[in-house]
Amino acid sequence: MLQFLKDCVVQPEIWKLTGNMALRSQGGLLLPAVLVLTLAFTVSCTIASPRIENKIKSVTFLSPEFVLEPGSVENRFYYNIDFPRGHVGLKSFRAEVVDEAGKSIPLHETYLHHWLLGKYYQRQDMAENNGDQKIQPENYMFGGNSGICQGTTLRQYFGLGSETRKTDTHIPDPYAIEIGNPAEIPEGYEEKWMINVHAIDTRGAVDRLGCTECRCELYNVTVDEDGQTLRPDYKGGISCCYDQTRCKVHKGYEGARRSLYLRYTVEWIDWDCGIIPVKVFIFDVTDTGKRLNVSIGSSPEIGCQHSLLENLYNTISEASPNMLDTSNRQMNYTEEKFVINASTFKFINIYFLQVEFDVAPCSTGSAVSDGCIDVQRTSLTMPVGGSVIYGVAHQHTGGIGSTLYGEDGRVICNSEPIYGHGKDAGDEAGYIVGMSTCYPEPGSIQITAGENLVLESNYSSTQKHIGVMGLFYILVADRTPNPTNFWHSPIHIHEKIQVSKSSLAVVPLLGLAVVGVGLRHRLKKGREEEGYEPIMA
Repeated sequence: MLQFLKDCVVQPEIWKLTGNMALRSQGGLLLPAVLVLTLAFTVSCTIASPRIENKIKSVTFLSPEFVLEPGSVENRFYYNIDFPRGHVGLKSFRAEVVDEAGKSIPLHETYLHHWLLGKYYQRQDMAENNGDQKIQPENYMFGGNSGICQGTTLRQYFGLGSETRKTDTHIPDPYAIEIGNPAEIPEGYEEKWMINVHAIDTRGAVDRLGCTECRCELYNVTVDEDGQTLRPDYKGGISCCYDQTRCKVHKGYEGARRSLYLRYTVEWIDWDCGIIPVKVFIFDVTDTGKRLNVSIGSSPEIGCQHSLLENLYNTISEASPNMLDTSNRQMNYTEEKFVINASTFKFINIYFLQVEFDVAPCSTGSAVSDGCIDVQRTSLTMPVGGSVIYGVAHQHTGGIGSTLYGEDGRVICNSEPIYGHGKDAGDEAGYIVGMSTCYPEPGSIQITAGENLVLESNYSSTQKHIGVMGLFYILVADRTPNPTNFWHSPIHIHEKIQVSKSSLAVVPLLGLAVVGVGLRHRLKKGREEEGYEPIMA
């Protein structure tokens, strides 16, 4: 009990006092008295000042500057960004595109396709790498989320698109995403963070929706950013709107170049034993469930394996030999390590995890039978069990909602888009400006290890859509909070308990009274045992 208090109670000064006194006490009432006093001060402070007890910190940063003009595209990775350091728990991450004056830029001017926040480890003897420079793989290690995808695919910790301004990302108490744990950082490395920003300037666009859906014909591209020829049936998606491409604008349209930033706000709390860590999982409705039977940096607990590709080199040689033409696309295979680069991951995405898909327009007959709704559905295996404490979907324009189901058909989370109705930033008509989120009561939604989940993503098919997505993001805790450990759930106590100021004053006074009784008893006992004589005036 004493060690628990020493480790967990937030007030170190009280521990120093009560701990030393308690250890000196040889029985009697002093030990329980000081424990009551400690508890009294903790409870009173917790109920009266929940925000102080929670110690939530919040800081707003700007990404490096990027410059856009009508039709241009920004899709870069910025490394070693400003971010909280040390062993902390992330509580929320919010972001939006702003100009030099800090003004929010509406989606109909600059469409935010997505931003992603990722973690990596850098060798300690390396020079700082700020900005969007390329990094050398041998000096860095990728630190992804808990899955369920392998490698670097969908392994971000936070990530949103046009819905960023009205999608809640806060993580309720007593949960947080644990980062900066020294025990988890590889020896000789340090933890760092990066942001990927994908933004499209649609001012003056001949087809604004087509530009935001990255239709290849509007970008006049036939190869991807690595110079690989696009497959004939690929009509649009992220492979056509990569960095420095340009979407078609009206002839003669004049629009100023302008400097923009991703403004992001991080909230976090210093880590302590009362915080329950959560794991981040991201699901994709195009996922076939097949996995590589080789080590590519995935967490061993995920166990993503697929025997079909045990000899991946031969498979890729037969399916797409141009991926192995040059030295920078060479694959090295040994019994100990299998090195897979961006080109081979592209192959994996094409055949196993597409990330994006197209929605065909409905026919007259289907409009009557299914209401012109395109339904994508897939089954996914959960690698670990736990309690779901947050959930949200990611969809593009045309999306009408997504649901994650348990193996028995129960609804784990349903997330629906919020469409704007005006012109101001955060309410742009025709755009998804937010997604509804799920915050189940702790312990009410459980997933078991190995459970087969079903992800469903629905889109309106009244018109054709290209390169859309159907992702689902959940946070899972391996345990639920202990209701008796209330000094580590200050916000919950504050919300549920109504206590008057006079009542608050009674709590520490009661503790002091008990201590007084204990001291009197101890002094009396001391006089009897040691012949103590008080000094008389």
